[in-house]
Amino acid sequence: MEFVLASASPARLATLTGAGLDPLVIVSGVDESALDGLAPAELALRLAELKCRAVAARDDLPRDALVLGCDSVLELDGEALGKPGTPDEARRRWQRMRGRSGVLHSGHCLIDVAASREAVRLVSTTVDFADVSDAEIDAYVATGEPLHVAGAFTIDGFGGAFVTRIDGDHHNVVGVSLPALRELVIGLGHQWTHLWRRP
Repeated sequence: MEFVLASASPARLATLTGAGLDPLVIVSGVDESALDGLAPAELALRLAELKCRAVAARDDLPRDALVLGCDSVLELDGEALGKPGTPDEARRRWQRMRGRSGVLHSGHCLIDVAASREAVRLVSTTVDFADVSDAEIDAYVATGEPLHVAGAFTIDGFGGAFVTRIDGDHHNVVGVSLPALRELVIGLGHQWTHLWRRP
């Protein structure tokens, strides 16, 4: 069975690889702005579905593919914060986030192409941010790391020192919840351990 990751995220790929999988990466190329206006949790789930379905519909997929689509959104004050894109926006985000808590929502959609079956799951993790100084924010933004990730932070890179606590699944904050993915795999009638790389 071929496991396909419908995401360009290096962090998701590294998490799955570290968990014993050997994903084939196929980027969906969907227009994420098509779903603007949704509540943060709903947005994360719908984007995951959109990406997964776009890749699962391709003609060049292996016939036995399991396709995973994921998307993450940080919720702060009820607002959905995706990728900031620019240094100025990343700086403004961190000025709002410092010393506070947000909720990182990650949508997961898994499609068994051969069986034409789909399973979805939303996983949410509360993240407490350090009360970082303006100088620390500037230095972090200058690394470029926060510009291209949901919520303008990572927990597995430079930004890890600015996350003081999480309540929930650590892997979810990286971008894919391994326990949730295992349950989705089982729910579609497969064994998680059968997806592991063989020596």
